Amino acid sequence: MQYGICLLSVIPCRKEASNTSEMVTQLLFGDHYSILETGEGWIKIKIAYDNYECWINLKQHTKVGEATFNQLQKQPAVYSTELMQVISNKNTKTNFPISIGAVLPLLKDKTSNFESFSFGFEGQTTVPNQKKSAQDIISTAYLFINAPYLWGGKNPLGIDCSGFTQTVFKLNGYKLPRDASQQVELGSPLSFVEEAEAGDLAFFDNEEGNIVHVGILLDNQQIIHASGSVRIDKFDHYGIFSSDTKKYSHTLRVIKKVI
Repeated sequence: MQYGICLLSVIPCRKEASNTSEMVTQLLFGDHYSILETGEGWIKIKIAYDNYECWINLKQHTKVGEATFNQLQKQPAVYSTELMQVISNKNTKTNFPISIGAVLPLLKDKTSNFESFSFGFEGQTTVPNQKKSAQDIISTAYLFINAPYLWGGKNPLGIDCSGFTQTVFKLNGYKLPRDASQQVELGSPLSFVEEAEAGDLAFFDNEEGNIVHVGILLDNQQIIHASGSVRIDKFDHYGIFSSDTKKYSHTLRVIKKVI
């Protein structure tokens, strides 16, 4: 088995081995992965954090050894909590931006050292090895307000509904799978909307009954979710009521308590 790590700000992950294929998720700086298959200029990977399988361009792959991969697996991850912040490559003496949710591999004394790599980071970080409160989750979610919707996105410059919930919960010590259809399998279902509390996840389906959307409930019958952008809308037992169109935009399927 071979292994790799993302050392770019973000790497698009494709459904198939092609630049024109659908982007299904993203790697952020510091995300590590195992290699499942090698193609013509592409590699199929399994992301270590959520076991998501996808393809990335071989030109964007950075190899790490098995010992480093295992060390990254064992040590609690350190995440950037800055919406955008600069990281310094000490070897090349260059700077580039990383986003909230990026990993600082093996960070110690503001320096991330592994194998032959060395990066300096002066921004704010968190090590969510303890699960935080619902209020912490809501506070993190608000950081993403107005982030544009992007299918497969996981950062403030473009994010989708389940990438939003996964990242917000990740920063607060809760591991969610990547897609809404997977996230709905977690937690305990609530029988009535009136039982819901801030921090619960609400899931929405289409006419075929497939889960196609997820958001985080707030107080006062509101929800924060990524739809066009990360926004706050009214919410009730029918679903999400858009303040723009004055219509229901999403049909409620179930509310899950995961914290």
